[in-house]
Amino acid sequence: MRRWHVAALLLAGMSAAFASASAAGQVAGWDWPRATMLEVGIDPDPIEAFDAAIRNGRYGLVDRLVIVRNRQLVVDASYDNDYQSISRGVVNDLGCGWDSCDSDDDLHDFNYLHPDFHPWYQGRRVHSLQSVTKSIASTVLAAAIHRGELPGIDATLVDFLKAYDLSTVDSRLHQATLADLLTMRSGIEWHEQDRPLGDSNTTIQLERSNDWVQFTLDQPMDAAPGDKWVYNSGGSHLISAIVRAATGVTIADYAEQHLFGPLGITDYYWKHTPAGLPDTEGGLYLDATDLAKVGLLMLQDGRWTSAAETVRLLPAGWAREATERQVDRVNGAGWGYGYQWWRPDTGGVEVWAAMGFGDQYLLVLPEHDLIAVVNSWNLFDRPTTPVLRGLLNAVIAATRSR
Repeated sequence: MRRWHVAALLLAGMSAAFASASAAGQVAGWDWPRATMLEVGIDPDPIEAFDAAIRNGRYGLVDRLVIVRNRQLVVDASYDNDYQSISRGVVNDLGCGWDSCDSDDDLHDFNYLHPDFHPWYQGRRVHSLQSVTKSIASTVLAAAIHRGELPGIDATLVDFLKAYDLSTVDSRLHQATLADLLTMRSGIEWHEQDRPLGDSNTTIQLERSNDWVQFTLDQPMDAAPGDKWVYNSGGSHLISAIVRAATGVTIADYAEQHLFGPLGITDYYWKHTPAGLPDTEGGLYLDATDLAKVGLLMLQDGRWTSAAETVRLLPAGWAREATERQVDRVNGAGWGYGYQWWRPDTGGVEVWAAMGFGDQYLLVLPEHDLIAVVNSWNLFDRPTTPVLRGLLNAVIAATRSR
């Protein structure tokens, strides 16, 4: 395996709310071409059934569904959820809901329950992506490698973090590479998936700290770099500091120039930490059709074609390497993990996935030339069938049956 070294339009007869692709994501010079599902070889029945199940509440609070096949937008469905009513009276470690906060100090970007901030940001049609942000941050890092502003992933991690206090950092971390960081094998001890969302959860502690980078570097090590896979949002936030150190600008500014700009993404919001860095563990908000563009960029091996030209934004081969099973069987379902991308392969079908808290998904099925996006906000203890399973089953059935 090569490593990077230095140097909706739908079938007539469906419900009106599900029938027309919106203008979201449309920008000067580039917009999604539209087609019907039948025109791109998709059986509409499994997609119709999935849509009906969403509307009946089976999958909880789903906000948006987008499906692209053969580079054409065939599904763009929105679902209305009244988050003011849903969140009213809810208070827990994630925040406080509508008309439920003790003071204005509780109204901020990291209040996950208040509808002014999540899942839509301040009434805009950009949706919280949560940990899908990690996959996009990895993609921005790849753009910096392609442009020669960042060494390859074999570079040593701490070389980009010299602005921080490294005096108490475990000596083993000095051996960690960017590849170790991207594959969640830095060796830093982290308790996120093995703890409830409360005071003992390291990521909750991270988000309550003043400097997320320093907080992460101050954590103990429990393995040598490369030896152990542990899901670590603090490690993902280090990407923000790395890109700033390498390029001299924040990852948000760099993305705007070298990723979002070429993709025609003009509307986004990126939360910042108390120390002023863009939050790369979960802080990005995008429209679903714009998020699908990132999937298309990966499907096209890092090349992007606009009305004017085709340009390469990522190193040749990066998309494949980033979505390879760099680490295999990271959970009980047998999933793989790449460079901040998941591999939840299903039914023998290869799936590249960016996934986030509350059921945010960007899925790429390369052998079917298909991209799917779902935005949800399943934080309110409503019993649901897993959205990911339902979406994957629907799109795989829809493509296999044609």
